[in-house]
Amino acid sequence: MIKNESMSRYGPLVGAIDEGTSSARFLVFAADTAEVLTYHQVSISQTCPREGWVEQDPLEILRTVRECLRQTVFNLKQLTIDPADIVAIGITNQRETTVVWDSVTGEPLYNAIGWLDMRTASIVDDILNGIRNKNKDYLKPLCGLPINPYFSALKLKWLLENVPRVQEALAAKRLMFGTIDSWLIWNLTGGANGGVHSTDVTNASRTMLMNIVTLKWDPTLLSFFKIPAEILPQIRSSSEIYGYIQDELLQGVPISGCLGDQQSALVGQMCLQQGQAKSTYGTGCFLLYNTGTAIVDSSHGLLTTVAYQLGAHASPVYALEGSVAIAGTVIQWLKENLEILTNIKDCETVVEQIPADNRIVFVPAFAGLYAPYWRKDARSIICGINEDTTSAHIVKAALQAVCFQTRDILEAMRKDTGLVLSKLLVDGAMTNNDLLMQMQADICGIPVAISFCH
Repeated sequence: MIKNESMSRYGPLVGAIDEGTSSARFLVFAADTAEVLTYHQVSISQTCPREGWVEQDPLEILRTVRECLRQTVFNLKQLTIDPADIVAIGITNQRETTVVWDSVTGEPLYNAIGWLDMRTASIVDDILNGIRNKNKDYLKPLCGLPINPYFSALKLKWLLENVPRVQEALAAKRLMFGTIDSWLIWNLTGGANGGVHSTDVTNASRTMLMNIVTLKWDPTLLSFFKIPAEILPQIRSSSEIYGYIQDELLQGVPISGCLGDQQSALVGQMCLQQGQAKSTYGTGCFLLYNTGTAIVDSSHGLLTTVAYQLGAHASPVYALEGSVAIAGTVIQWLKENLEILTNIKDCETVVEQIPADNRIVFVPAFAGLYAPYWRKDARSIICGINEDTTSAHIVKAALQAVCFQTRDILEAMRKDTGLVLSKLLVDGAMTNNDLLMQMQADICGIPVAISFCH
């Protein structure tokens, strides 16, 4: 890069849009040192209109991202740093959450259906009833994923079958589908006025519609789910210029990178060598294990996913993934639903009130159980309660539940790969809880190395 003499003392800057399940933020880094110069973060709401349904407003997501962009640019000016020094922006996002919108008006045709949403359980049952032995891994050789409500194809299928506005837009050839990355890229690059309809290989690998080998939308999968190809975004690599921002504050800045949130954490933790792994503790907990250019077909309940593809002509790198649906969500539930925590940060103080042993077992299966069980019919349970049980016992059991599920995933990875991790790299908001991280190290029997860039 030829350095612009007018650049600030920090040199060229890189921006990162991080759109997660519960919040969005925009961070600005000094490209030469990776120092975070400033950021702004805003919470995002979600609604549960029926049991098992989880929705978010796509327009709220977009407004929140734009608010983060505006405030971070303001912060830069307050620091006497020129926002024009931002030379590129990347996007990372919650992955399987599904959005459909009108290509002419740009209007969402339904709320975004969240990755935790379970409304498609009956569709999954119908599909499995038509497959020999009800084999949930029937499509795994093509897409690397089990047939489960978690993935976008099922959510899109539900929208096409149940929402008249979606059906009308399809008939009028105005229907567009995307995960959150596609929704943001399209809007930020112009929307109805020439917006780019793209996704990257990591997000596409979570739809059940992309062939894990060819990295293209697969005709067999599209036919299986009855998804029309013309509504899908173009699949691109994780590192190339998708388009240029048209919003006034950052006009002309290229969007030049895109990764699903868990894959971006793998890259951020520098797990770029085969055999390296990381675990992210957020709304859910996700452990990814780099398998290099080899596609490893798990026989122990893990997903095969694309880890990254750093350039249009680069070879894709793959990963095994274990997904725990409920992690940070259970702490939020203890606070808001049971009201036994006044503050999420109180976990450590509360748990320290009880002895080391804890006979309470909590299985938080609010959205069924993900890897390695894949039991959409599982329901939450708390057992072992007696007259001596207190709220502190429940809180400790909730933390232990996250750790035990992570251990199950590590054990599945060991069985699939024959390798035992010497340490576990971790990130995400829950890693601020020292007690939880010590529990995780003790339960898994390996050191836990915490990233402080979460």
